[in-house]
Amino acid sequence: MYSLAQNYPDPFNPTTTLRYDLPQPSYVLMTVHNVLGQLVKTLVDGVQDAGFRSVSFDASALPSGVYFYRLQAGDFVGVKKMLLAK
Repeated sequence: MYSLAQNYPDPFNPTTTLRYDLPQPSYVLMTVHNVLGQLVKTLVDGVQDAGFRSVSFDASALPSGVYFYRLQAGDFVGVKKMLLAK
């Protein structure tokens, strides 16, 4: 089963880790958006093998606030909220 975990640490400054699980090889698109829905960063865009994965997000160039990370893989779409506190 596909899954998207809460980022750690949260709140974070300036980096955090985003973890997810792929039950089978899949095309993965992971993006970060601000509260207005604007794309801030694309973290993953490509095919990945099955298994547990993690990606680091460095927000040192971004202002404090709430951000959303979105994982699209296979027929799964998951969105979680994270807080950047500088």
